[in-house]
Parts: sequence; C-alpha cells; structure tokens
Amino acid sequence: MEPTREQVRAVPKVLLHDHLDGGLRPATILELSGEIGHELPTHESAEALGDWFASAADSGSLERYLETFDHTVAVMQTAPALARVARECVEDLAADGVVYAEIRYAPEQHVEEGLSLDEVVAAVQAGFEEGVAAAVSAGRTIVVRQLLTAMRHQARSMEIAELAVAWRDRGVAGFDIAGAEAGYPPTRHLDAFEYLQRENSHFTIHAGEGFGLPSIWQAIQWCGADRLGHGVRIVDDITVHDDGTVALGRLASYVRDQRIPLEMCPASNVQTGAATSIAEHPIGLLKSLRFRVTVNTDNRLMSRTSMTDEMTALVEAFGYGFADLRWFTINAMKSAFLPFDERLAIIDQVIKPAYAALLDG
Repeated sequence: MEPTREQVRAVPKVLLHDHLDGGLRPATILELSGEIGHELPTHESAEALGDWFASAADSGSLERYLETFDHTVAVMQTAPALARVARECVEDLAADGVVYAEIRYAPEQHVEEGLSLDEVVAAVQAGFEEGVAAAVSAGRTIVVRQLLTAMRHQARSMEIAELAVAWRDRGVAGFDIAGAEAGYPPTRHLDAFEYLQRENSHFTIHAGEGFGLPSIWQAIQWCGADRLGHGVRIVDDITVHDDGTVALGRLASYVRDQRIPLEMCPASNVQTGAATSIAEHPIGLLKSLRFRVTVNTDNRLMSRTSMTDEMTALVEAFGYGFADLRWFTINAMKSAFLPFDERLAIIDQVIKPAYAALLDG
C-alpha cells in the first residue's frame, strides 16, 4: 500500500541535515527585520516573502542559492532572536513528526552585534530546550542536538571545532563545514579535523554537492568524515551498463563497504543543480545498491519543504512503501551523532513500533 501524505506526516522521522538559518518562518523574518531595520526583497506579506525565498533559491546554482542566507542571518544576531528561531525550528519539526534532529548553523555568522561564539551557542541551546518543552506540552516527543558549522571559505574552523568539543555534553553533537565547495577543499581545515579525531568527536562534511568526486575523496580519506553532507556526486563513480548490471569504482565501493552515511536532500539537490529532478535523483540508484542513504530537508525555507514533503515526493517518484520509509529512518537514526544506547532506544521504542503498526495492519 502506498503511504498517503497524512500517514507520512504521522510516522516518526529522523533529520540529520537541516540548517537553522535555512528554516525560518517567513513571518518571523518579517517581524525581526522590522525590529532592526533590515531591508527585505519584499515586505508585502509572509506569503510573498516565502515565495521570494523559494524562487530565488530555485536557480540551479549553489552559489546563488547561498545568497538567500544574507537575509536570514541578518535577523539572527541577538540572543533573543537566535533563541526564538531555534524554538520555532523545534516546534515546526515536532509538528511534522520528526523525533530526532541535528540542526546545524555557523556560530561565526552570528556575532555581528557583539555576541561571543559561546553566547551564540548558549542562545540556540536555550531555544532548542524551549522548543522541546513546547513539543512535550503539545503531546509530541523530539530530541534535538546542535551541529556547529565552520564556513569553508573562512579560517575559523579550529576555533569552531574547539567550541563544539567544549559544548558536546551540553547539546552539541558534532561539527561540520559548509559553503561553496569549488576552490575551498576540506583539506584547508585539516588541523580542525585532526583535532576532533584526537578528541573522539563526531563530524560531517559538506561534500559531493557542488563539486565532484575529489571533494568526497578528500572528506573521507584525508579528513576522516563520519558522514557526507549530500554526497550525491558519488554516482559519478558508479556505472550502470546497458544490460542493467552495475559497476562501482573504488571510491563508491569504499563508501558503501564502510557504511558511510549520505545525508541526501532531494528537493535542495534539484534546486542547486546537483540532480535534475526528484525522479532522476541518485537516491533511487543508491538505495537499490544499499548505500547508507538518509533523507533530509537541508533548508526548509528556501526549498519550501519538510520531511513529510521530502518523503512523500520519494513515494510518488519511486513507489516507495512503509518498509522503504522505515529503512531510510532507521538508517538516519543509526547514523546520528548520539550515544549508541540512546540511538537504539529511539529505534526500538519509537520508530519500529510505529512502522510495525502500519506494516502489520
């Protein structure tokens, strides 16, 4: 039985790749921009502003896509604003059936009004805790962790890595680097990754989205990434022959053999040109080959998406059923930067029972 949209919304979902500054409510941007005098492309209405973000991001260029963040980051420069955005993020995810989420953002982008990096993380954590409490009051359960991101074109990665380690027992699950891949290889931040490895810390790296196989190879073999942010270009190392047989190159084989998680973001990948359409997205091939594929939103505002939207689109494009959605969800929970016993508890006590009720029924 093909899952309905309502059923997809109801089942537990796990989100590993979602940017805090890419998921604001348009109404919140309008309100916060008015308070600080920031000029927006439109002040007509929240709906019109949401339309602008979606159309501006739908350009087929990662660089143009990233420009939309100028407006969201601008309104996230004070502790109250950061806490509000973080709280609303959790509330929106919980309402969408997300039971575990890792939300990433770059602390270095939120210090223009005088906040320290530590104060930025504290404000976001306070907002997350408020959001979790609000979700519980609404009868929903969600666990949320921070991923601290360093911008790959800047030189603060070691500082952010140290910040992630300092906060790892207070709500931060790991580290990430993000930004335009071309010209900014992950090896520029090798000292930060080596430090994190010495500290037994977790990290993911944006790779294989706007650039090809060299980006993935460096992220894994030079930097030691636990997961790959996007990683869609791994298909460049996979050959599908006319007779249907498939040959994996050495890098693709390594990624599959080592069960390196791929944080796939279908709607975003289409917008940035990393995939031509949902139906042609590499996720279909990679799932059939049993790569460790996960489904994510990336930037809910820019892509006007949600986990329900992403999974429903895959159901429609590939004919996936509940067993497939469960597979994606358990893949993500297995790959989370959370202690093993906590991951297992969510899988056994939350995810499996919910899907069993649908599959057995």
